Amino acid sequence: MPELPDVTAYIEALRPRVVDRPLLAVRLGSPFVLRSVDPPIREAEGRRVEGLRRIGKRIVFELEGGLFLVLHLMVAGRLHWKTPSSGSGMLRGRTNVAALDFDDGTLLLTEASTKKRASLHLVRGEAALAAFERGGIEPLEATEAEFIAGLKRENHTLKRSLTDPRLFSGIGNAYSDEILHAARMSPAKLTSRLTDEEAARLHAATREVLSAWTGRFVAEAKKAFPEKVTAFREGMAVHGRYGKPCPDCGSPVQRIVYAENEANYCAKCQTGGKLLADRALSQLLRGDWPKTLEELEERKAEAGAPARPRP
Repeated sequence: MPELPDVTAYIEALRPRVVDRPLLAVRLGSPFVLRSVDPPIREAEGRRVEGLRRIGKRIVFELEGGLFLVLHLMVAGRLHWKTPSSGSGMLRGRTNVAALDFDDGTLLLTEASTKKRASLHLVRGEAALAAFERGGIEPLEATEAEFIAGLKRENHTLKRSLTDPRLFSGIGNAYSDEILHAARMSPAKLTSRLTDEEAARLHAATREVLSAWTGRFVAEAKKAFPEKVTAFREGMAVHGRYGKPCPDCGSPVQRIVYAENEANYCAKCQTGGKLLADRALSQLLRGDWPKTLEELEERKAEAGAPARPRP
């Protein structure tokens, strides 16, 4: 799912292309993408885009007359800018779910998934727009004290807290992994057990990671529209790098899988060499679950060793 750095890059790429230009038409390739009926989507057509903003992981088009078009890409939604010469008017194909037409190009929304979760809402007025706010603080704007207060509002694991939109705005699965690695902290550590030094370190790591990736993507977006947005980026330390060497210590990156998400981490850098067990594997293996990185490596070595001949 596109997170704060990716969504910010999309917005910066869109500004010179759509702001102060009329939205000529909204075309839907899938009836499921439009999630609102009042005001009708046709009221957006012909209105000038007065600005763009981000709410969490949503992109908001501010239209004249107090209307707001709210786009959420969810997991598989992506944006593409098509010029008239590239055949942008076509909505053929199962992945093309919506198109916003402007005078010199079309913003195409695609969703490469059978589960159609990306959404468009058209709402009227700031009060209606405020309903999309989940309450999370902006991690790049919060002071250290505000960040720590948000972190300790509820007692959860650090991974869950960072990705909870009610606590922090715009952080998801990918960048929470990178933040925790940069802070040298376990994704399973409870917020109630954080020391003041650890909480301050996590705040600093959050600002460092999000600022670095956002700056990189925005710089690229000024050169070309971001067409290849992915959760797995070259240069990431642990996210999407299961089994690959940690860039800092060389130990293999580990992961725990839960529901539709996963946490990637370096056991040596973040958990003192201790392996974290996900619920399903813990129940399956029970006492056989390796407790340390060294024990895991020993198990792998034994599994790869040639079988001993029977006497």
